[in-house]
Amino acid sequence: MELRERRILLVTCYGHFMSHINMLVFPALVLPLAGGLGMEMAEVLGIAFWMYLLFGLTALPWGLAADRWGAKRLLLLYFIGAALCSLGAALWIDSPELLALALAGLGLFSGIYHPAGLGWISREVERVSLGMAYNGIFGNLGLAAAPLMTGVVNWLWGPQAAYFFLAGLNLLGIVFLLAAPEREDHREREGKPGEEDGLLMPFIILLAAMMLGGIAYRGGTVILPAYFELKSQEIFHWLNGLSGEMLSANVVATTISSSIFLLGMVGQYTGGRVAERFELRWSYLAFHLVVIPTAFLISFFSDWPLVGLAMVYFFFLLGMQPIENTLVARFTPRRFHHAAYGTKFILTFGVGSLAVKMVGGIQANWGIELVFPALGIASLGLVGMILLLISRTQRITS
Repeated sequence: MELRERRILLVTCYGHFMSHINMLVFPALVLPLAGGLGMEMAEVLGIAFWMYLLFGLTALPWGLAADRWGAKRLLLLYFIGAALCSLGAALWIDSPELLALALAGLGLFSGIYHPAGLGWISREVERVSLGMAYNGIFGNLGLAAAPLMTGVVNWLWGPQAAYFFLAGLNLLGIVFLLAAPEREDHREREGKPGEEDGLLMPFIILLAAMMLGGIAYRGGTVILPAYFELKSQEIFHWLNGLSGEMLSANVVATTISSSIFLLGMVGQYTGGRVAERFELRWSYLAFHLVVIPTAFLISFFSDWPLVGLAMVYFFFLLGMQPIENTLVARFTPRRFHHAAYGTKFILTFGVGSLAVKMVGGIQANWGIELVFPALGIASLGLVGMILLLISRTQRITS
């Protein structure tokens, strides 16, 4: 890659890393905040409602703004706004109402990243799939690092320190932004077949597929720690024996979950290289075809076989993201890439969030074992959308 492209990736990868950390500091502090505020856990969870809602719903408006004013300006606003709101959360940690306001602002400004950052990569990095792979790796690193980082800072200095630390991490993004190209380069390079067609119907079909993928992703990630805690008792007893009875089932389950998300980084890099070498639509199909049987098999196993199946499931579910993001770039004109990614993330984060209620209903009425088969059914529908996409489009070379 050229120096200019590497500088763009430096900023966008750090931005992706921080977007996930910004959203995942709060869940790691729910129990400490409940104790400190004298509130029930459900009440504390409600404090973050607007943060998560605004994170998803603002994606399209931010994408339109990035198309108009450029990704670099929007990312500067992202880092400054997220830092100020993190500082507000630290200062107002003892006031549920003001803390909710600060977290809402954190979700609002963090919603800038995906449409602005991914749009910037798709418009100015020649090897789009590889750029998306590197970007996805850092997003997964944020997923895995946030609980551990927050837990350590909270253990040493308390919840307030966690948000002061988060403010500093967001301000660090401005330093990376200084290394970015002075001006965005929107000169049209020679497009690949299908890249500039802006075909409306294929993009709508792709949106439907991505919405189902959002259900599979959110449902799988939200249930994974609890699933391991209930279904990996032999692993827990073995590790607890080795540690001298110092571990809890929750610590073991969350550690396994973090390890699987780290493996997802390898999946994302693999997906990026596959997208460069093979035809995009068929690669997208192949990754999801592996996900389906794995989702159904998970319900029959526990302990180490369950860990192995979960590794396969999330390797391919997360690994397909660079392929999917490259397809978005292929089916929209470059001048609308930020808005296209904004539309994607409204559906994947917004509609996908319904998976949380779906998972809870399935667990309450039929048992936790049926959660992953239900996600497998969503993936079946997704595969149907991909086949429809293939039938409606001409060959796209990656």
